Amino acid sequence: MRRRGAPNGLDAWPGYVDALSTLLMVTIFVLLVFVLAEAFLSSALNGSDNTIDQLRSQIAALSESLSLATSKDISLSEELAALNSQLAAAQAQNADLTKQLGSATGNLASLTTQATKLQAQLSDAQAEQASATARIAAMQAQMTQAAQAAANAGPGAQDELAAQRKISQQALAQIALLNQQVAALRLQLATLAAALDAAQAADAKDKVQIVDLGKQLNEALARKVEELAQYQSEFFRDMRTALVNQPNLKIVGDRFVFESDVLFPVDQATLTPAGQAEIAEVAKAVKQIATKIPPQVNWILSVDGYADSQKITGGPFHSNFDLSAARALTVLHLLVQDGVPESRIGASALGANNPLQAGTTAADYAQNRRIEFRLTTP
Repeated sequence: MRRRGAPNGLDAWPGYVDALSTLLMVTIFVLLVFVLAEAFLSSALNGSDNTIDQLRSQIAALSESLSLATSKDISLSEELAALNSQLAAAQAQNADLTKQLGSATGNLASLTTQATKLQAQLSDAQAEQASATARIAAMQAQMTQAAQAAANAGPGAQDELAAQRKISQQALAQIALLNQQVAALRLQLATLAAALDAAQAADAKDKVQIVDLGKQLNEALARKVEELAQYQSEFFRDMRTALVNQPNLKIVGDRFVFESDVLFPVDQATLTPAGQAEIAEVAKAVKQIATKIPPQVNWILSVDGYADSQKITGGPFHSNFDLSAARALTVLHLLVQDGVPESRIGASALGANNPLQAGTTAADYAQNRRIEFRLTTP
C-alpha cells in the first residue's frame, strides 16, 4: 500500500504544460505580427499601385496634349509655308514696282537736268534778244539822226544812210532768228515740264501703289487665315458629328485617324471590304460639308499615310514611305471614286515620322500605322 502523501510522478506535468502554453502564445504572437505586417505591406502596395495608375493617367493626358500641340504646330507650319509663298510672290511684285519706281526716278532726274539746261539756254537767248533789241533801238536812233542829217547834206550822206539801213535790216533778221530760237526753247521747255509733271505723278502713283499693295496683301492674308480657321472648325465639328458612330475612328487634335489595321491587311495597300465601308462614310461626310464652304475659300482634304518604325524586309514595298504612300493613294482614289472632287483632295506619305506612341509594343506600333484626314490649304 502506498502511503498517503507519498510523491506522485504526475506532479511534474503542469510545468510542461506551462512551457508549451508559453511557446504556443509566442508562436501565435509572432504569426499575428507577420499577419499584421503583411496587411500593412499590402495596403502600402495598393496605395503605390493607385499612385502609379494616376501617374499613368496623367502621362496619357500629357501625351494626348503633346500630340494635339504637335498636330496644331504642323498645321500652322503648313499654313505659314503657304502664306510665305504668297508673301514671296507679293515681294517679287513689290520688287518689280520698286524697280519701275527707280527707273521713273532716274527718268525724272534726267528730265529735271534737261529742263535746267534748257532754262539756262532760254535765259541766254533772252539776254541776247534783249541785247540785240537794245542795239537795234540805238541803231534806229542813229538812222533817224542820219536821215535828218542826210536831208540837209549831199549824196555822200545818202550812201551812209543806206549803209546804216542795211545794217539795221541785218540786225532785225538776227533778232527774228533769236526769237525763233527762243520760241523753240520755250516749246522744248514746256514739253519737258509736261514730261516732268507726268514722271512726278507716276512716281507718286508707284509709291502709293507699293504701300497699297502691302496693305492689301496683309489684309488678304489675314482674311484667308480667318476664313480657313473658321471652316476648319466647322469641318471638324461636322465630321465628328457625321462619323460619331464609327468605332474605329479616333480624333487626335484636329485630325481624324483610322488605324491601318482597320483598313488594310498587314503590309498591304489594298483596302478590306470593312475598310472600303469606313472610307465610304468619310466620303459621304466630306461631300456634305463641302457644300457649306464658299467657292472662294481654297481648301483641300489632306490624306496622310503613316507607318510604324519597324523595317520592311520583304514584299512589294521597299520602305515605310512606300507603304504609307501606297495606302494614302489607295484611300484618295476611293474617295474620288465615291464623289469627292479631285481638286479638293491631296495625299502625302510620312512613313514612320510623327508617331502617336513612342513605345515599341505591338499596341504602340498598331496606333502608329494609320491614315489621317484633315482640312488644310493647298
